[in-house]
Amino acid sequence: MLCFIILKAMTSLPISFLLTLCLLVIPSLSSDSDPLQDFCVGDLKAPPSLNGFPCKSSVSASDFFFSGLGIPLNTSNRNGVAVAPANVLTFPGLNTLGLSMNNVEFAPGGVNPPHSHPRATEAGVVIEGSVFVGFLTTNNTLFSKVIHAGEMFVVPRGLVHFQWNVGKGKARLITSFNSQLPGSAVLPSTLFGSMPEIPNAVLTKTFRTDDATVNNLKSKFAV
Repeated sequence: MLCFIILKAMTSLPISFLLTLCLLVIPSLSSDSDPLQDFCVGDLKAPPSLNGFPCKSSVSASDFFFSGLGIPLNTSNRNGVAVAPANVLTFPGLNTLGLSMNNVEFAPGGVNPPHSHPRATEAGVVIEGSVFVGFLTTNNTLFSKVIHAGEMFVVPRGLVHFQWNVGKGKARLITSFNSQLPGSAVLPSTLFGSMPEIPNAVLTKTFRTDDATVNNLKSKFAV
């Protein structure tokens, strides 16, 4: 009704045309639908649908509890970082609820490389250590700060961001997302470890470099 009133006040076009415009505009302004039931624990054995997995026919209390965020992680890798996700794939009780969390641990000097979450805004709190957190806007402005235990950050949906442990010891974050499966596009492995590969001609021109450099980078991110 509000859409119709606004459009009618702005134009003398026929009512049928105005109603058509409203129908086109309203979906673009809407958010996730409100739940129509108390819960829908995901049945991961069934194919996912547009809004998640079908509901399990039988549930128990254990479907609503998850202990995976408290397990120590192995950070002995090149980046010195490890992530334990609590999303719909690891915690089916989150199905259709529009949220998830990660436990992120860093070795000294560890880096969570530049990446983005296409389906979610991220908020996080430092549990241990000192972490340099930054994100980039679409006009290439960097917003960053070193934050410590008890301090929080937010990264707007879809923007490239990173975290770097700048403390002397290990660091730990707990992050949350307004999506049951936020997705993650990690720039280095996306660009240099894709299958099939991005053609060298694209990467050499993009990064103003040569085939030897691109091939060297691809060798480091090969699956």
